[in-house]
Order: sequence, then C-alpha cells, then structure tokens
Amino acid sequence: MSATFTLNLAYLVGALAFVIGLRRLSSPDTARRGNLLAGFGMGLAILATLVYPTEGAPNNFGWILGGMAVGGILGWLFATRVQMTAMPQLVSIFNGFGGACAVALATVELSHFYTGEASMGGGQLLVVLFTLLIGAVAFTGSLLAYLKLDGKVNDRNVTLPGHSMINIVFLVVILGLLGWVFWQGASGGMLWAMILLVVTLIYGFSFVAPIGGADMPVVISLLNAFTGLSAATAGLIYNNQIMLVGGILVGASGTILTVLMCRAMNRSLLNVIIGGFGGGGAAAKGADGEQVAKEVTSTDAAIQLKYSDSVVVVPGYGLAVAQAQKVCKELDDLLSEEGVEVKYAIHPVAGRMPGHMNVLLAEADVPYPKLIDLDDANGLFSSTDVVIVVGANDVVNPAALDEPASPIYGMPVLEVWEAKNIIVLKRSMSPGYAGIQNQLFFHPKTRMLFGDAKASIQALVQGVKAG
Repeated sequence: MSATFTLNLAYLVGALAFVIGLRRLSSPDTARRGNLLAGFGMGLAILATLVYPTEGAPNNFGWILGGMAVGGILGWLFATRVQMTAMPQLVSIFNGFGGACAVALATVELSHFYTGEASMGGGQLLVVLFTLLIGAVAFTGSLLAYLKLDGKVNDRNVTLPGHSMINIVFLVVILGLLGWVFWQGASGGMLWAMILLVVTLIYGFSFVAPIGGADMPVVISLLNAFTGLSAATAGLIYNNQIMLVGGILVGASGTILTVLMCRAMNRSLLNVIIGGFGGGGAAAKGADGEQVAKEVTSTDAAIQLKYSDSVVVVPGYGLAVAQAQKVCKELDDLLSEEGVEVKYAIHPVAGRMPGHMNVLLAEADVPYPKLIDLDDANGLFSSTDVVIVVGANDVVNPAALDEPASPIYGMPVLEVWEAKNIIVLKRSMSPGYAGIQNQLFFHPKTRMLFGDAKASIQALVQGVKAG
C-alpha cells in the first residue's frame, strides 16, 4: 500500500467523520458523540499528515509538536474553565484564532513568493491574497465581537458617525490594493502586501464596530463562515484535501446558519451589517412615561405557578447573566411534581450566539423535548396559564407586530401576550438592545417581578415549597 494511498484513505475517513459528526450536532442527544467523532477525524488527518509528509518537506516535527502541545493545553484550559454564560466569548476568540492561522499561512507563502523561494501563477497568488483578506477580517472582527460580548467595549466607543460609509470606503480601498498587489506580481515586493494586510485588519475591526449586541448571533455565524472559507482557501494553497473539506463544511454551515438567523429576525444580512440594529430608532407607541407597570410579589407569583396547569418559560440573555439556569430547572422540577406541565420557548436569536439558550438549559439537564421553537410556542401560548419571561426583551416585544416605526418591526417574536398570565423577571424597566421600551411590560396580563433573575427564581422556588 503506497504512502499516497494511505494518506488519501486517512483523509477520506477524516472527511466522513466530519460530515457524520456535523450531522449529529443537529440534536443535543447526539451532539456530544458527534463532536467526539469530528475530533477523531481531525486527529486522524493530523496524524496521517505527520506520518506521510509532503515529499521534500523539511523536518519541522519539533515545531509542529511544540505548537500542538501549547495550543492543545491552552485550548483545554480555556474550554474547561469557561462558564456556560461566557460560551459566546469563547467561540468568538477561538474563531478569531482560526482567522489568525489563515493570515499566518498566507503571509508565509507571500514571503516565499517575494523572496523567490517559491513561484506562483496568477490563480495561486489570488487564492493566497483571498486567504489573507478573509482570515484578517475574521481575526480582528472576532476579537472585537469577543470584547463586545464580554462587556470590555461599548458600542458607542467604537462607532463613528456614518460608520457604514466608512466601511464602504475601507472596502473600496481594500479591493483597489488587492488589484494593485495582484497586478504587480513578484515585482511589487512584500511592502504592498503588508499594507493590504494592515488595512484589512483595521477593516475587520471596523466591520463589526457598528453592529449592535442584539445582532451578535448573526455576526458570530458570519465570522465563523469567514474562518471556514479561509481554511478552505488555505487547503487550496497547500493542495490539502482535508483542509479544503473541513473549511468548506465550516464555511457552508456558518453561511446557512447566518441565513437562518437573518430569517428569524425577518431581516436581510445587508440590513444587519449596515442597519446597526440596536442603535435607537423610534420608540414604541405610547411609551411616554405615563404608563404604569403592575408588580407582583414572589409569594403571589409562586402560588399562581403552583396552581397552574401549564407554564412556559421564555429565557433570554438575562438568564445567562444571572446564571439562573440551574435554579430555573429546580423550579421546573417542583412544578412538575405538582402536576404542572412546564416547557421552554426558545427564540432563534435569544442570547448572544446561535443556540445559546439551548446550551445553558442543557447544562442544567433540562430535557430537550421540553424546548420548543418559535412557531410551536406561538401556537401553544393561547392555552398556557402562565408565561415566565426571564431576561428576554426584544424577542417578546409586541412592537415587532404593530409598530411600523419600530426598529424591530417585522421581526418574528414570541407572542407571549396570548397566554392567560405573564410574569416578567427583570432588573428594571430599561429597554433591550433595540433601544425601545417594551409594551409587554404594560400589558394588562403582565406582572413585573423586579430583581436579579437567579434571586427571583429562588424566591419562587421557596414560595412553591411553602405554598
């Protein structure tokens, strides 16, 4: 059996493991095994590449193994220590590192090209430059997304007036530089390529700057797709099939997820990128300070829950911030023991990354069948006794349906006001990322339970036990 055949066979098995693993990620019941299977495929591909290196390649095993050891240890430490509430930040930073790797590979290849150590045709040079650009945008864009998600950067501090036009100017300059570097070829030297890289790195930061926190799930998916594309083009550079297949899978899945997230908000990707969702806009009708929200005590809310037949929990980012998922599951268990049917309505863009709420609830061992999507939830609310809204805001705002002037108008929302009673757990009456007041807070069926979500749910637990 030849080395080439063995290498290609290992790549084929690795690619199949990627595909099957990705398929199994579609369900929480099989996601863990799918992740392990995909990891096995990647490990097999790496091992095969090391055992059967490219003919004539220098012996760099020390550097390779050293890099794998350092990266593996750091990755393990980060992944094991991160809180589930900070998972979006971890995804963003890891995604950024993937883009940085693509930049490093492209820079090395350009260095070899300009020093005469390697030759490139026009198509090869274009692929290398494309890898450089996409990787750079994914790198700095993901870093800024991480800083925003972690609360280290405020949108107002990185956004300039007319920022969308600034981004268009950046894009035109980048395309011009790309054409210049490509036209110059080897005679252009490394300087122009590095200027192109620096401008693109700045553009990646500027690209994400005007995008509001409510759109972060879409941004993370889009940047993930960019990283996948850069990995695929890196596979073209090195004629490596497993890098190509893996990059295409990541790029394609990230693109599909981005499209689905945009559909969930009834908005185009261009509108997300340019629109700056969360930058203000018209307030909801009647939010003039004269309306009064009705409050409820934890004792009264607990009694109402205990004697209900059905309860639906609507989790939002406030649940993640308060780390209230486990005490929420405790309340679920108590109510279930009392014969109350408890379900969870999950909006596609709730939280700060795709599937954020699903991950948090899975950590608390909430059974997956209890989680229902937007369409099914909206069909269920009319027969629901009590809806508990935990930290969600814009995804339950009626303005999305009846206020054409609202920045969220047209966005599909959870129509919780169709339920018989609504209890909203919130720290204050402050608006969500869309920058508008939520008319749900003043709805006749709504009662507000103010305070930290975890403390409020703990009070409900004690009230159910005492009641």
